Amino acid sequence: MTREEILSDIKTRFQNDIIDDFDKSPARVYIEVQPRSIVPISRYIFKELGARFNIASGLDTAENIEILYHFTFEPINLLLSVRVKLDKNSPEIDSLSGEFHAANWIEREMHELLGIQFKGHPNLKRLLLSDAWPEGVFPLRQDYSEWDKKAVRDRGVK
Repeated sequence: MTREEILSDIKTRFQNDIIDDFDKSPARVYIEVQPRSIVPISRYIFKELGARFNIASGLDTAENIEILYHFTFEPINLLLSVRVKLDKNSPEIDSLSGEFHAANWIEREMHELLGIQFKGHPNLKRLLLSDAWPEGVFPLRQDYSEWDKKAVRDRGVK
């Protein structure tokens, strides 16, 4: 399929789930979807269209917690990022770990660092933070404040 055929197919098939799209460049497109639609849309992109799931990234913005799921169509050099915006006070979304294994660890990281609840994830245990890190404290949230008064977090930079 060509770039235009892929984008047209996704927009037609999921027209009621897509909130917005942004065609940034010939190699980069963003689509924002309803959070409830992330599993069927991602499944379609991965399994039916044959894209590779690269990674997902989470971000605490002023209004939401955002997740960008990045898919690559290597033969046509297209990176498609699927954006969802979650309620900042209760960020939760269905897990993609049942669709493709590559989602497992990145969902654990986003759960740990941003407090996102991935419904249906089989194992949301810690991956990066120490066992001493307090529950409910998320280091990538904008409202994070240092909880360990003895910690030195200058990364060696003076």
